[in-house]
Order: sequence, then C-alpha cells, then structure tokens
Amino acid sequence: MPPILEIADLKKLARRRVPKMFFDYADSGSWTESTYRANEEDFAGIKLRQRVLVDMTDRSLASTMVGEPVAMPVALAPTGLTGMQHADGEILAARAAEKFGVPFTLSTMSICSIEDVAAATGKPFWFQLYVMRDKDFVANLIDRAKAAGCSALVLTLDLQILGQRHKDLRNGLSAPPRFTPKHIWQMATRPRWCLGMLGTQRRTFGNIVGHAKGVADLSSLSSWTAEQFDPRLSWEDIEWIRQRWGGKLILKGILDREDAEMAARTGADAIVVSNHGGRQLDGADSSIARLGEIADAVGDRIEIQFDGGIRSGQDVLKALCLGARGTYIGRPFLYGLGAMGEAGVTMALEIIRKELDITMALCGKRDIKLAGKDWLARPLA
Repeated sequence: MPPILEIADLKKLARRRVPKMFFDYADSGSWTESTYRANEEDFAGIKLRQRVLVDMTDRSLASTMVGEPVAMPVALAPTGLTGMQHADGEILAARAAEKFGVPFTLSTMSICSIEDVAAATGKPFWFQLYVMRDKDFVANLIDRAKAAGCSALVLTLDLQILGQRHKDLRNGLSAPPRFTPKHIWQMATRPRWCLGMLGTQRRTFGNIVGHAKGVADLSSLSSWTAEQFDPRLSWEDIEWIRQRWGGKLILKGILDREDAEMAARTGADAIVVSNHGGRQLDGADSSIARLGEIADAVGDRIEIQFDGGIRSGQDVLKALCLGARGTYIGRPFLYGLGAMGEAGVTMALEIIRKELDITMALCGKRDIKLAGKDWLARPLA
C-alpha cells in the first residue's frame, strides 16, 4: 500500500473498501453538487501570510470549543450512517476522538445508538439533534442524551426537508442494504467490510428502532423517516429545546447574516456556519465564503464555529483566521474510518494536526488561539 500522506489518500483507500452505496452517501452533494464542490474549491482563493526569521518553538494548537478544552480546534462532525462506513463506526470514531482530545458529535441518524457510544467511551461526547414531527420522540432523544452525559447538543437547522441526492436514489441506499443483485455484488467485492458487518448486530438506525412510536423493525423504519423531518421547525422551537436540554447548545446550519443575528439572540452558546456539506441547497454559497461576514457581524456575541469543505490543516487555519473558534471535519474522518477503522480516524486527525501545526509555524505564529485576519496575505475578493 502506498504511504498515506493526505486526506485524499484515505479517500482513495476508502473507495476501494466501502460498498459503493455507502461511499457515495458520504462523498456526494445534492442535485448538481455545485455547492458541494465549492465548499472545497473556495478555500484555494484564501492566501496565507508567510513570515520568516521568527521563533517557531513551543507552538500550541490547544484551544477550547464551547468552553471545553480541545487538543486542536477540530471536532468530528455529526454524520449519518457512520456505522455503514465500517462496522460499529460511531463507536470507533468516538474512541479515536477521545484519545486524540477532540469532540465527537453523534448524529441522530447514527447506526450505533447514544447508549452504545456512551457505554464504549469514557469522555462525554456531543449529540446532534434533528427535530421530527413526533415531539415526544424528540424530547426523549434529548433526555437520552442528557442521561448519557453528553456535554453539548448540536441542533441542526437546515434539514426541515431533504435535498435530493441523486447518487443515493440511483444506488437504492438503505441501512442495512437491500439484498438485490446489485447490492450483493457491491458487498461481495468488499470482503473486509462484510466480515466486519457480520461481527456486529448494529446495522440499522440505533437511535430510532425500538424508540420511536410504531417503529419496532426495519419494515416500518423507512416510512417513518420519510415522514418525520419537520418542515414547521422555526425559531420558536429553539427555546423549548434549550429549556429541555439545559446545557450547552450549538445551532448548526447558519449561512446567512440575518439568520446569524437571530441565532445570536436565542441564548445558544455557538453557531456553526454550514450548508450541510453541500447536501441541501445546491447553488448556495460555500460555507467559507460566508464565514467572514457572519463572524464580523455576531462574533462578539456568540461563538462562531465552522463546517464544510475542510480537507487539510491549511483549511482549518484559514477558517480560524476568518473568525471561527472551532471547526468540524466530516468526510475526512469518514474516509479514514472506511479505509482503516479506528486507526484511520486517528490517521485523519494526525494528518490535519500536522498540517495545521506546520502551516501555523510557516506563518510565523505559535498559538492557534491568536489566529486572525492578520495571518492572511490579503482580504477575500
């Protein structure tokens, strides 16, 4: 196997080891995927300021996100079906994040349940909440996250209805996969993945089956999920969720300055500038294109976090320079997980850490907490 030096190397290996339907689920956007591509490509237009003949010793990437100490300002983003990239994927990713010293965020649409991850880890993780029509189920999810000791709730705002993702429809995506000839062939050509799945009982949505009303098995799950995302979700819902939760609250999915102004008035602890990885509104701006304006507008009132398109430590640094306090990586850790399990997640974090550290040094800086626009070569056009 050639050496793994960058996130792209993990992506290539994951493509060979994960069945196509699940790799495509992680590696796709909605409709034409223009926003998905822009999330990555727009980082290239941001240039860093090179400095020389400065003391580069004693560098520190340590910081905080919503008051929690982190080894570097990077969290693992909430991603659905993580346990379909690799058997027990959420547990493995959470363990890697815990050992590394960064937050792990469990998705509502995870394969391993809240309780599964809590039983397998020793440090509080974060939980991402989707708001469903069944408010009793939502309240129960919040209570389960509290009981598991989750230290922050990440409320996703931009999935009231699903953007169409052509690859998922063409692949007939499901969890667990359907046993059609096409799906059987996909799995048969990925023996490592199949062996892992044979060794676990976690193959469907662990937070839903057995917890939601009327969803006791797989036959009733698909119709429930198709009907349950709540298009009526509004700013008024944030207050009852905040009161029910009672802990640190992060609002994910802000891409507009006016929405950021409204979010800053909710009492939440942080907002995540994000377009859902380009998986919702195709044709929207990239997350990085909107970050600076939003940070300038509300960064003195609420913590700014960032999600979307990060594939390197350089990308992390650019987001921090534009006003983010912390960042999220989704696809990079999924590539690592699909490629090598827990070790691959750790490798993805190590790649990001090394690139972030060396890039900071070559900018002539030593403390990541001081990152700002003065670290950039010129303003964005």
